[in-house]
Parts: sequence; structure tokens; C-alpha cells
Amino acid sequence: MTSLQDQLLKAGLIDGKKAKQIGKDKRKQNKVAKKSSQPQVDETKLAVEQARAEKVAKDRELNAERNALAQQKAIAAQIKQLIANNKQPKGGGDIAYNFTFEKKIKKIYVSAEVQSHLIAGRLVIAGIDDKFELVPRVIAEKITERNPAMIIQPPVQSEPDLEDDPYADYKIPDDLMW
Repeated sequence: MTSLQDQLLKAGLIDGKKAKQIGKDKRKQNKVAKKSSQPQVDETKLAVEQARAEKVAKDRELNAERNALAQQKAIAAQIKQLIANNKQPKGGGDIAYNFTFEKKIKKIYVSAEVQSHLIAGRLVIAGIDDKFELVPRVIAEKITERNPAMIIQPPVQSEPDLEDDPYADYKIPDDLMW
């Protein structure tokens, strides 16, 4: 096996004087390094080590992103399964129940019994894939733990101030539907 220096000499890329001078300089550097007992710093080894450290950091970051994406997919699958396994029938009624979803007013048709359960808070509306399903409150709490945006929160019932109510004397009819 011939050295790279010999191959370069044969190819005529470097001359003999230059090759001898490079070899002489290299021997001098090695001799000085041994005598001074200072560790010789090799730039190529440092560059390789730095590149390896950067690659490891980049790989860790990519793995963290993949794990986060896989976690999000798993949570979405759990939510879909919870809704699919626990959805309640809407009752096939003709009463329109209005609610807000993403700052828009949406409407589903339910029966009177289902409407009373929705108003009382025993049933909650869950939105998935542009569909709205009714689920029990317990299931809605589990879904809210995973992704609160999937559950349509029921409107907060505020207590009317009976002392200053100007309409306190007027009776609201029982058959009034909004």
C-alpha cells in the first residue's frame, strides 16, 4: 500500500520538496507536543464530535415531536371511542335545541325528554367531525380532561334579581317556547 503522499507525487500534483517539507513540519509538531505534554487538539475530531452532538440533539427533538403527535392521535382516538360507545339517542323529536359552537349558533332536533335532560345538564353535546352527539355528563367530563374544545358547555343559568325585576308582576305562560 502506498501512502496518499506517494500517490500525489506519482500523479504530479505535488513535488518532492513540498512533500518533504510537510513531513518535516508534522514530525516537529509531534515532537513539540510530546515535550510540552500539552494535549494536541485535533480540529477534525472536535468537528466530528460537535456534529455528532448536534445530530443527537436534532434526533431527540424529532422524536419528541413524533411522540407528541402520536399522543395527540391517541387522545383523539380515545375521544372518538368514548363518544361512539356512549352516545345517546336524540329522540327524533321536532324541538330545535340551539347552542353555540365556535362562535356560531348550531341547532339539533331533539325530543321534549331529551331537551329537559339537556337543560338540566344530565346530557351534554359533544362535537366531533362536524357532527354533534349527546353524551352523559360523566363521559363529557372524561372528554373534557382530554380535549375541552370537543364539549359544548351548557349555558350558565344566572339567578334573576327578584328585588329589582320590573316584570315580577307578569306571569310567564307554561306553553311559551323560545
